[in-house]
Amino acid sequence: MQHNVLILDFGSQYTQLIARRVRELNIFCEIFPYNNFPSDLSSYKAVILGGSPFSVRGEDAPHPDLSQIRGKLPMLAVCYGAQYLSHFSGGEVAASNTREYGRANLSYIKENEVFFEGVSPNSQVWMSHSDSIKTLPTNGVKLASTHDVEFAAYKIEGETTYAIQYHPEVYHSTEGKQMLENFLVKIAQVPQNFTPNAFVEEIVAEMKEKIGNDKVVLGLSGGVDSTVAAVLLNKAIGKNLYCIFVNNGLLRKNEFQSVLDQYEGMGLNVKGVDASQRFYDALAGVTDPELKRKAIGNAFIEVFDDESHQIEDVTWLAQGTIYPDVIESVSVKGPSATIKSHHNVGGLPDYMKLKVVEPLRMLFKDEVRRVGATLGIDPELLGRHPFPGPGLSIRILGDITLEKVQILQDVDKVFIDGLKSWGLYDKVWQAGAILLPVNSVGVMGDERTYEKVVALRAVESTDGMTADWVHLPYDFLMKVSNDIINKVKGVNRVVYDISSKPPATIEWE
Repeated sequence: MQHNVLILDFGSQYTQLIARRVRELNIFCEIFPYNNFPSDLSSYKAVILGGSPFSVRGEDAPHPDLSQIRGKLPMLAVCYGAQYLSHFSGGEVAASNTREYGRANLSYIKENEVFFEGVSPNSQVWMSHSDSIKTLPTNGVKLASTHDVEFAAYKIEGETTYAIQYHPEVYHSTEGKQMLENFLVKIAQVPQNFTPNAFVEEIVAEMKEKIGNDKVVLGLSGGVDSTVAAVLLNKAIGKNLYCIFVNNGLLRKNEFQSVLDQYEGMGLNVKGVDASQRFYDALAGVTDPELKRKAIGNAFIEVFDDESHQIEDVTWLAQGTIYPDVIESVSVKGPSATIKSHHNVGGLPDYMKLKVVEPLRMLFKDEVRRVGATLGIDPELLGRHPFPGPGLSIRILGDITLEKVQILQDVDKVFIDGLKSWGLYDKVWQAGAILLPVNSVGVMGDERTYEKVVALRAVESTDGMTADWVHLPYDFLMKVSNDIINKVKGVNRVVYDISSKPPATIEWE
């Protein structure tokens, strides 16, 4: 992609939100750790320094090498970035008397500044820091203040360098997107040409050149990501794409056959493989979530390795990896901590001689859906809720058994069918049920029961990077709870998860 924006990650969980806001402006951007970004910056038009949980005054403060950036590319420093520029360039950062966290309003905005064009007086911004800039760096010019923060925003004369101590990317900074647009479009003059149509044209051309006349095997899951990846590759290489849909025994109830039926008529070459027992064997006695993911990832690779040997001269393995998978699987000292590994991120073992191709690797989930719509994929399929690659294994806390899988499949079906019948399915980003490793006492027919507890989870989100729990109607929750307890043998208690991400994740494991 041309006209990139480079975002340097210093460990803030907000960094992904910066990328989302930039993408919403139809501008392509990438996130890299502050200590491991490309040496060739010729394709980048601007750089954004993100926030950090570290203090610039600490011994462990991240120190980026800005020698190829500062004064050479337009740069916007956010929160930690703003304090870093000040503290190490002639200014001073000190601990605040009170921690500056939460909503604030701009009490002063310098007139005739392009960065604040279209921004209202007293505009609300979101602060999140315990240090504050006391003295501006050399050649620094104050652009904005809040009641408690004198240097809420500044620029450096002689450079196209801007800095702000608040987070424009979060929802609570009500005009933060306008400020980002002012910087990127009006100041840095980055073209707004990252659209679904442009992506399809560019990625299809790239895949044709990269793959040539080689054969590609792709693991379909029935979900949005792998389906869009398959249609994109089919558009690029046609008959040389071989799709495999594996039943890992951890899918939703009856999903294996229904998904195979769904792919009929899409022009894809799909083979169904039932490898349920292979996955159950790999998971036997495994309780740790990370070990479950690794066991399933290894089993998938083994199945694809077996199947690929049945296709003569196949040389590529295609995967539906998307950008949040990549971001959440990166772990370096300092930048965003690994939350959980993803089974389709991290390469292949040496014994598997296939090269990996990931056409969606740089897209967020909502962007994948827009690309799918551009490709003419059925809206009902594009509207499917995300489903984790490891399937129900990470919604069963503890060890995996066939009995537990069947219980959870039945619970999940009642829940999802209920959402659809009540017209709630499309109002939810992702929903599912979790089988808890506890039993509770209940009463059925005047008899004591001691059976399983399930938790229901429904969240709303744009891209899965952040999520809020959905306020489902009480009448619906009452009905679905009664249906689960009455129809699913082995369950006598239902609870509803009201945690948001962060601090919780969408999945429990």
